Amino acid sequence: MAQLGYEEALVRVAAALPFGINPSLEGIAALCHALGRPHEAFRVVQVTGTNGKTSTARLTEALLRAHGVRTGLYTSPELERYPERFEVAGSVATDGDVARALSAVLEAAEVLRPKAFGTPAGFTEFELTTAAALWLFAHSGVEVAVLEVGMGGRWDATSVASPSVAVITGVGLDHTAILGDTHEAIAAEKAAIIRRGSVAVLGPGTRETEGVFIEAARAAGAPVHRVHEGLGTGEGSAAVDVGYELVSTPQEPRGATVLDVRGAEGFYPALAVQAPAYQAANVATAVAAVEAALGNTLDVQSTRDALLEVTLPGRFEIVSDEPLVVVDGSHNPQAAAVLAESIAAAWPDAARRPVVLLGVLADKDAAGIVRELAPVASRLVACAPESPRALDAAELAAVACRVTGGAVEYHETLLEALDALLGDAGVREGGLVVTGSLTTAGQARNALRDDSAT
Repeated sequence: MAQLGYEEALVRVAAALPFGINPSLEGIAALCHALGRPHEAFRVVQVTGTNGKTSTARLTEALLRAHGVRTGLYTSPELERYPERFEVAGSVATDGDVARALSAVLEAAEVLRPKAFGTPAGFTEFELTTAAALWLFAHSGVEVAVLEVGMGGRWDATSVASPSVAVITGVGLDHTAILGDTHEAIAAEKAAIIRRGSVAVLGPGTRETEGVFIEAARAAGAPVHRVHEGLGTGEGSAAVDVGYELVSTPQEPRGATVLDVRGAEGFYPALAVQAPAYQAANVATAVAAVEAALGNTLDVQSTRDALLEVTLPGRFEIVSDEPLVVVDGSHNPQAAAVLAESIAAAWPDAARRPVVLLGVLADKDAAGIVRELAPVASRLVACAPESPRALDAAELAAVACRVTGGAVEYHETLLEALDALLGDAGVREGGLVVTGSLTTAGQARNALRDDSAT
């Protein structure tokens, strides 16, 4: 197969099996073998979890890079453009790099399974994308790649790699039709990333299912670093404890969270990140992951500098000042509850809270998301992002009406909603939070960049 152009390569990948999970690592393993086993060219920090995994992956990559490591970062999905999934040394891959990586992978796929493309016998879209990331990292001299799991862990394509550090941020009820309908079942799927030779890092969100992960680590002979709030030693576990303590939290949308972290290797006081307080747990988890990856104490000043500079796209991200607009990719009730706490902290005056514009995908718990966000919104407005998976705006408004007991305004599309709301008196007064899915956050982010929608 000749080298494909960027757009042609994306069309080819999009023609593969869409969103879902293939309960086997056979496909990704075959691709990697045909590509020269790129997943063995670097060490891996693998990150899974129901919520917080993208932020933790980004924070981990930034801290590794600050300590002189040439990094790769693989996240999904993108907010706006496909290349955002791939970063090398802190920079998003160029369209040309993505085209080369996808061309190599698509050629291998064609040789391995001719005439099976886009059928159940073919490779999934996520397998192709993951293979492209691994190929790109191997050909870019990456030393440590941070790989965000797409879904679960056991059968996720990123699990073709054997991680040096296996990070689980937390467990919640999401993708239940695929991963199981109990916290324990979902935890078991995520625990599968803990392998022999790895260090398991358990974020604070794993506490209720900690036994599942401890047992998986014991079976693999993997040491455990358990992250928890508080600088004292945790109780009831033989794991190494990593503690954190909040020093100060934001009192306005642009405020910083400051925390102290007592790691397995050192003490890191006064770490600041421009983000809501919920990111403190992710910062501490990232510190634990990087200590485990490097096997050493981190440099305090380098750690501070990296955290001050890190950006977390689509996570309580301010994309406009006049009026104030925050986008956030919260897509399930657990994440929405954390976002609600952040809104309450950033807008302490309950009489001047923001309008919340909500766009949710049809396979998510819309009622649960509404239930969490309604108490901190001056009012809710429903819309539908541009996606075949989007819940219809009128249906979402009806769900919100049932939950709140009041009428809920809606606009058919996200862009129509933004056009209507950016000049709204309530938005000018208290601001606007756009949330409900990463798709909603990404499209709002794109529309509002450089005031293009104002």
